This record gives sequence, structure tokens and C-alpha cells, in this order.
Amino acid sequence: MEKKPIIEVQNVSKIYKMDEVDVVALDGVSLKIYPGEFVSIMGPSGSGKTTLLDVLSVLMRPTQGKIIINGKDVSTLNDNELAIIRGKTIGFVFQTFNLIPKLSALENVMMPMWFRGVPLKERKARAEEVLREVGLEDRMTHKPSELSGGQRQRVAIARALANEPEVIVADEPTGNLDSKAGKQVLGILKELNEKQGKTILMVTHNKTIGNLAKRRIKLFDGKICRGDKI
Repeated sequence: MEKKPIIEVQNVSKIYKMDEVDVVALDGVSLKIYPGEFVSIMGPSGSGKTTLLDVLSVLMRPTQGKIIINGKDVSTLNDNELAIIRGKTIGFVFQTFNLIPKLSALENVMMPMWFRGVPLKERKARAEEVLREVGLEDRMTHKPSELSGGQRQRVAIARALANEPEVIVADEPTGNLDSKAGKQVLGILKELNEKQGKTILMVTHNKTIGNLAKRRIKLFDGKICRGDKI
């Protein structure tokens, strides 16, 4: 029996209006992401990588085309319905960490579960569990300013895992890290894929990092390209 894609993009385009000019960020992109894949989206600056990631993870609506998640066409859903699907299916890791400065590591990780109405005791137990998974059991009460860049990104990964999503979306996850911390973060993503079966979607402009993924999607001028164009 053929495996069904967890995310499918059908003939998707995204056009931005810049003054009187149409800027085409994505141009008729179609692809399928299957459960358990580790996929990198690669390409030079301005190629449409982050736009594709935002469309795939329903943070942004395409100008045209369909997004199908777990067999459901989400193109026609309203913002609240999209937020529910995002909360259940996708965890996000950003280059800039996006942690709340006044909250501890533990409280930052608990936050997505609060939005979903998870009881306090359960939120706390789950947050402690995922912080241990990323090696931060001794940093749970620390605020972001008291953590290194690598530790902050590991808190961000723990937060992405909080609601037990099927897919982890990582946009340049090592972009603000030194090489040692970057290797640790990539190692965690690889382990989540290999040991927990998480589907990983990672945007990077770095070929070496992108080549760590089992499958690579190359973008150029908003289109998927073949061969060594990038």
C-alpha cells in the first residue's frame, strides 16, 4: 500500500505586491512530504525558501494552488481552523529563537500547551520531559538571557515538541549559532527524525547542512530545480 503524504502542495504560487510591481516568490510549486522524512529546502537568498516553508506549514496562504495536510485540503479553512491544524500537526523552530524573555525555559516550553488548554500539571510534566530530551534538565528555571545561543535554540526545539506534532519545521535553525552549538542542534533534529520518526522540514542556504537531510529540495527563482544549479 502506497504511503500517503503528510503535506502536499499542488501548483502553489505566491505573489507579493511591492508598490505597483508583482514579485513572484513561488511559481507553480508542487511537491509531497511523507511521514518520517528529513527534508531540506535549499537555495540562494531570495529563491523562495522561507516562503515555501511558510506556505507548507500554513503560516501563510498561497496566492493560488492547494495545500493538503493529512488528506485535508486546508486552502479553504479560516484562520482559527488553520491555527488548530498548525497547533496539532506542526512544531516551529526559528533562526531567532522567538523565546519570551520574561519567561523561564520551562514556562516558554509550556506556552504552546496553554494555548491548547492542557491542564497545568500536565503542561509542566511534558515541558520537563522535552527539556530533558534536549539536554537542558539543569537549565529549566533559567530565562533566555541566562542561556547561550545553543541552549536557547534547544529550548525552542523543546517548545516545538511540546504538543507532540508530527512535523518539525526549522527555518535556518543554526543561522545564529557557532559551529559547535550548530552541530548539537542538527544532532537533535537528526535524532528526532531517526528515533522518534518525526518529519523534519529544514530551510538552509548552507549546502553542507542541507546535505545532512535524506532528501533535498532545491529552489531557484521560486521554482523547484534539478541538478547543481545552486
